Amino acid sequence: MANRSVVLDTETTGMPVTDGHRIIEIGCVELIGRRLTGRHFHVYLQPDRESDEGAIGVHGITNEFLVGKPRFAEVADEFFDFIQGAQLIIHNAAFDVGFINNEFALMGRHDRADITQHCSILDTLLMARERHPGQRNSLDALCKRYGVDNSGRELHGALLDSEILADVYLTMTGGQTSLSLAGNASDGNGSGEGSGNRATEIRRLPADRPRGRIIQASEAELAEHQARLDIIAKSAGGPALWTQLLEAQQ
Repeated sequence: MANRSVVLDTETTGMPVTDGHRIIEIGCVELIGRRLTGRHFHVYLQPDRESDEGAIGVHGITNEFLVGKPRFAEVADEFFDFIQGAQLIIHNAAFDVGFINNEFALMGRHDRADITQHCSILDTLLMARERHPGQRNSLDALCKRYGVDNSGRELHGALLDSEILADVYLTMTGGQTSLSLAGNASDGNGSGEGSGNRATEIRRLPADRPRGRIIQASEAELAEHQARLDIIAKSAGGPALWTQLLEAQQ
């Protein structure tokens, strides 16, 4: 499916992977057409080694907790089926991709030991650095910048972080991050200091909510829209953001 993305995160016993560190948690959420589908993949893994104390301090996953959990080889096919053919959206992708490739290599699946041959990769850390040079671009920093609720993130967790990253990615690539029509001024006209500048927290609507009525654009409206995009492209010397997003989803 051309417009399918998987937001992915891992937790590990430590770093770097070249020191024999392993994956202990994988969390993924699915996006289709820039909408969360509710499908996810999540598993804790027995790494057959102990985690560094520093790593445990980050994610809180103890060695005792992982006793009896499946090994990567036991879930490898299910995981691969979930990500195959998708665009993987990862914050600091080199880290997670390196560990995933290593896990497939250790089990002798060298045909899968380079997941870039099976998935495209979008690194939100690199994207954020391009958009906000010289600023902090950690996941927590991006949540604050874009008004994404990360209040439950006391420790790192692969599934929670992938859910938060999905919200950050959708906000970061969607253009406008807030819609403040009334403003915050006491006189109600939106002219006070700071009015319209605060991003509203991103909170998901319930999946079972009543769906709104979809009104399709007419042929004449579509033609006018395309004409406007052509004017923007000519003026800017390149395609409009709307056009770039549509091309990225195809």
